[in-house]
Amino acid sequence: MLKNMRFHRFGAVCFLGMLTIAPQGKAQTALTCQGEGGRVEFSCKTWTEIQSGIQSGLDSIIVPVGGAEQSGPYIAVGKHNVRAQMLADRIAYGVGNTLVAPVISYVPEGSTSPRTSHMKFAGTLSVPPAVFEGVLKGAAESLRVQGFRKIIFLGDHGGYQSYMERVAQELNHSWRGQAFVLYLKDYYEVIPRQYADYLRSHGHASEVGMHAELSDTSLMLATDPSLVRLEKLRSASKPTASDGVYGGDPRRATAELGQIGIDMQIRTAVAAIQSFNRSHP
Repeated sequence: MLKNMRFHRFGAVCFLGMLTIAPQGKAQTALTCQGEGGRVEFSCKTWTEIQSGIQSGLDSIIVPVGGAEQSGPYIAVGKHNVRAQMLADRIAYGVGNTLVAPVISYVPEGSTSPRTSHMKFAGTLSVPPAVFEGVLKGAAESLRVQGFRKIIFLGDHGGYQSYMERVAQELNHSWRGQAFVLYLKDYYEVIPRQYADYLRSHGHASEVGMHAELSDTSLMLATDPSLVRLEKLRSASKPTASDGVYGGDPRRATAELGQIGIDMQIRTAVAAIQSFNRSHP
């Protein structure tokens, strides 16, 4: 119990500190096993460390889901993988006593024959929904048999949310209270809802769209600006759907605007997980 309390206090301190952008406007880079990531990332642990944690009461783990997809000419295709990993780490700190599994990066992004959705563009990787659901089930079951009782699905992309929800429902039914899956719907929905509403009400209504526009680009600048081709973006003409940008306009995106959305996501996710934990002691 004391070990868990120390972990939780450390997590809360790191969580508050990580809500802000690093000095000189540079976002913090992806966590590694040499830094804070080593404290929450499953991949940074030995099997004996994981087993010892479970025996000491560690029973929660976040399964982040990303994806590789085109995001216009100015955002690198790995944006969802980077955001899912970094935000899951920060959320785990905020909750405390929670690990973060490796990102699931192969997800449904459209058909390959004929090519649909993001698969119409280079830079996108897609798997069939049944394959994706199988990976989710396999990962969750692997974690359950080790002793994790609370498994949290966190998805950074809208296209597979319904599949995640269905898998969570099926596993909760089949596990019959032995373990539980939380489909963290609120983490994703805060962006097209509360965050988009904030941007619209602060002079950016015409710049908010559906994909690779102001909000998407700002979120990436706040998370890892190295994935944004900012110099090219600032001098570009307004991109269109043929460029892979669906609605809105990304050219006035800033890390400061993005940090507002990131903070919303983290606070919302932490609150949802804490509520879930209270109802599933």
